[in-house]
Amino acid sequence: EMSESGRRIAEFREKPDDALGLPDAPDQVFASMGNYVFTSSALVEAVTRDSVDPTSRHDLGADIIPDFVGRGEAEVYDFAENEVPGATDRDCGYWRDVGTLDAYYEAHMDLISVHPIFNLYNTDWPILTANPPLPPAKFVSPDPGRMGSAWESMVCAGVIVSGGSVVRSVISPGVRINSHATIEDSVAMDNVRIGRGATVRRAILDKGVNVEDGARIGVDPDIDKARGFAVSPGGVVVVGKGMTVPA
Repeated sequence: EMSESGRRIAEFREKPDDALGLPDAPDQVFASMGNYVFTSSALVEAVTRDSVDPTSRHDLGADIIPDFVGRGEAEVYDFAENEVPGATDRDCGYWRDVGTLDAYYEAHMDLISVHPIFNLYNTDWPILTANPPLPPAKFVSPDPGRMGSAWESMVCAGVIVSGGSVVRSVISPGVRINSHATIEDSVAMDNVRIGRGATVRRAILDKGVNVEDGARIGVDPDIDKARGFAVSPGGVVVVGKGMTVPA
């Protein structure tokens, strides 16, 4: 429904079992992407009302948003019309639902493509976020056979690639990659340590994971599953937060 200030939401249904198609496109539905913007006062009032409602499940999508809709106070932002300064036709309107391991992995691979479909290098539209007080990434050990190197990758602040090799991977702040180690087609989250001679392939390593010297991840699926690591339908191995991977 059109309102004076935009498009008012006429009805909001949280994960309905009987979703109704659009009048002019029965095989399509409108979907919420889960990003909500409120004034603080309006949200405090809504949560306060909801807290004393004995019939409420006290859920944002099931109760809070429908309350705003019922009051005629909820409007929609049409992402299809989103205009970002400096964006090209290729990266305009980028969106991924990262609700699965494979989608989460592929979103990271989007970042490191030669011509990224999600472009972090658009200086007209910087992403403002808190950066930890860390030094720039460092690559050491020029000796033959243990050169610290990275290509087709993103390497964040505080990383030390000490004679290891990084290929097509996203390396988060504070990661340490030791001599003769290799990480390929992977995502290493904050403060991961990859030991000497270790191999990591097509994996997601959560924060603080310690891959011991000589350990292998993503090389033998049977070993990965025997250790209890999750393996996505697409074959991405996931090592949980703070785990140690022995050789």
